[in-house]
Amino acid sequence: MRNDFVKKEKYSTEDLLEIMSLLRSENGCPWDREQTHESIRKNFIEETYEAVEAIDLKDPAMLREELGDVLLQVVFHAQMEKEKGNFDFGDVCDDICKKLIIRHPHIFGNEDIASADKVADRWDEIKKETKGQKTGTETLRAVPKQLPALMRCAKLQQRAEKSGGYHFDIAWSLRKLDEEVSELREAIVSNSTLRCGEEIGDLLFSAVYAARTLDLEPEECLTASSEKFIRRYDAAEKIAEEEGKSLSDFRGEELSALWNKAKERTNQKRG
Repeated sequence: MRNDFVKKEKYSTEDLLEIMSLLRSENGCPWDREQTHESIRKNFIEETYEAVEAIDLKDPAMLREELGDVLLQVVFHAQMEKEKGNFDFGDVCDDICKKLIIRHPHIFGNEDIASADKVADRWDEIKKETKGQKTGTETLRAVPKQLPALMRCAKLQQRAEKSGGYHFDIAWSLRKLDEEVSELREAIVSNSTLRCGEEIGDLLFSAVYAARTLDLEPEECLTASSEKFIRRYDAAEKIAEEEGKSLSDFRGEELSALWNKAKERTNQKRG
């Protein structure tokens, strides 16, 4: 145990930075010393999703804790770069402060922007200018491939709309969905796995656009459907148990009938 570290009733950001430095030091924690950006990359993603869960649950205590875990990840990565002499946590703070000042000219400059929509548009304009993006394609290529596929798809479509040349109504998007389903049927008949994969991708892409034309968030729509699936699976298991069976005993039309019963039961509970 470090005898020179003073424990307190309440800690600050400076204390967090000192703790991380101690953990990464020669006499610090063996596990913390061994970590790299790559080894804790997954942790960063998981902590972010846990913070999102706290937001969805409207749980302030949980959110407070999860935001701390996210901050730990930021401090962890910054400490690694400090050790390499590249940058430190202070530089990270400096960069984001400068970005916020530059992208809010109506607050820190002389521009007059009244509505939230115009603020968002101006933010995108300044972002393109500072990143040197001159074409719509460049803005699309800047969307990280590491984003969840549905989220990335929606972001690509949104940027394409803002750049021009990709803006359609719900009627068009529904026709496009029908077209993609038809092409998937043809691909299945052709018995080409590669073509089927391509057509399913196109179908998902079109479904994302249909959701967006209705002002719906595709990721949230699929999350809700996944939760609905869990409820119906639970109901199906219970119905099968009531009949003295397990789900694996059902096949074909009998299985379809079971799922219809499960759907009716869950809909009744919601009603």
